[in-house]
Amino acid sequence: MTSRIHYAWVVVFSAAIMRLSASSFRTASSILIPRIVETFGWSYGMVGYGFAIQWIASGLFGPTAGWIGDRLGFRRALLVGTVIFVAGMVLTSTMRTLWEFYFYFGIIVSLSMAIFQVPLTVGVSVWFKKHLGIGMGILQSSQGLGPVVAAPIVLYILSFEQFGLRGAFWLPGIGGGIVLLLAIMLYRNHPSDVNLRPLGADPDEPIEVPSTGNDAKIRSTVFLKRAQKTNAFWNLIGIHYWGCAGHSIIVVWLASIAEHNGLSAVQAAAVFIVMSVSSTLTRFGSPILSDLLGSKLIMGLCFLLQVLPIVILLLGPNLWMFYLFAVLFGIGFGGEMSSFPIINRQYYKGAPVARTYGWQMMGAGTGMASGAMIGGFLRDLTGDFDATLIVSMTFSLMGVISIMLLPSTKKEQVADWETYLPESTSAKNPS
Repeated sequence: MTSRIHYAWVVVFSAAIMRLSASSFRTASSILIPRIVETFGWSYGMVGYGFAIQWIASGLFGPTAGWIGDRLGFRRALLVGTVIFVAGMVLTSTMRTLWEFYFYFGIIVSLSMAIFQVPLTVGVSVWFKKHLGIGMGILQSSQGLGPVVAAPIVLYILSFEQFGLRGAFWLPGIGGGIVLLLAIMLYRNHPSDVNLRPLGADPDEPIEVPSTGNDAKIRSTVFLKRAQKTNAFWNLIGIHYWGCAGHSIIVVWLASIAEHNGLSAVQAAAVFIVMSVSSTLTRFGSPILSDLLGSKLIMGLCFLLQVLPIVILLLGPNLWMFYLFAVLFGIGFGGEMSSFPIINRQYYKGAPVARTYGWQMMGAGTGMASGAMIGGFLRDLTGDFDATLIVSMTFSLMGVISIMLLPSTKKEQVADWETYLPESTSAKNPS
C-alpha cells in the first residue's frame, strides 16, 4: 500500500528539530548576559560585542554555507554544522577571558548558525511545488519555539551549583548535538533520493535528479550573477539588515532591559519566553499568508509591528506592559523573518538559490551584529536603554521603506537565467 504521507513532511519535521536544537540555546543565551557580566566583571558592551561578532561571522559565512549546500549536498553540510555547534558550545563553557568568549561563542558557534540557516532553509524548499508556505511555517516556527524550550532549561541548569553558568553552555551543546545527529538520519537532500517528485508536482512529471559537483557549481554561479543584476537582490539584503538590526536589539537585550526596569531574573526570562511564543505563532502563519497574499505585504505589516510596540517600553514599563510589548513585538519579528524564504520562491521559482539566500543572510548577520553592539554601547554610554530602543525603532522603519521599493512578487525575477548557461548538456538539463 502506498503511503499517504509524502516524505516532504518527514524532511520538514527533521529540519524543524534541527533548527530548534541549533538555535534555541544559542538564542536563549541572551538571558545569561546579566550572569556573564556578574561572573566575569565584563561590561554589557563587552558582552554585547560577543553576540555581535557571532552575527557578523555567521553573516559573512552565509554565502559560503550556501555554496557548501549547493556543491556537497545539504545533508553533508548539516553534519559539519553539528560538529561545529557542539565544539563551539563546549569550548564556550571553558572560557576564562573575554577573547575566548569572542572566539568560541562569537566565531565557532556562528559558523554552525550559518549552516543551519542557509542550506537547511533552501533544502526544505526543494521538496515542495505546492504547500511551501505550510512547510516553511513549520520550519520557521520551530526557531521561535526554541527559546521557549531552552530558556527554562537554562534557568534550571543555573540552579545547580555544580553546573552553573558553564553548564548552561556545555550541557545544551552536547544534548543538542545528539538531537541534531538523530534528526539528520531522517533528512534527505532531494525527492529523487527516495524516488519521489516534490510535493504537489504533476504525477506525469519525470523524477528530476539535481545537478551535483561541477554542474551544480556552474548553475549556482550563473544564476547568482544574473540575480545580482537586479535591484531586488540588493534590496532584500538591505531589508534583512534593517529588520535584523531592529529586532536584534530586542532579542539580545530584552532580558537586560527588563531587569534594568526592576523585574526579577525569572520575570525577565518569562517576558522573553512570551515574546518567543508570540513569534512562534507568526513564524508559522506568516509563510502561509505570504504564499497566498504575497510576501511584500506580509513583510511590511510585520516590520511595522517591530516599530510601534517599542513605544510601550518608552512610556515607563511595568511587568504587564512588558508582557504586552512581548506579544506585539513577537508577532512582528517572528513574521518578518519567516517571509523571506517565500519571497525567494516567488521571485526566483526553482532556481538554485542557496548562495543567493546566503547573501541575504550576510545582511541579516551584519544587522544582528549592529543591534547587539549598539545596544550594549548605548547602555554603557547613557546608563539606560532608552536610546537603544529608539535606534531599534529607526532600523525597523528603514526596513518598512525598503520593502515599499520592492517589485511585485507576481513578477518573477531573472526568469531567463538558464539561457546564460554554457553549452553543456548536463548543466542545461540537470535531470
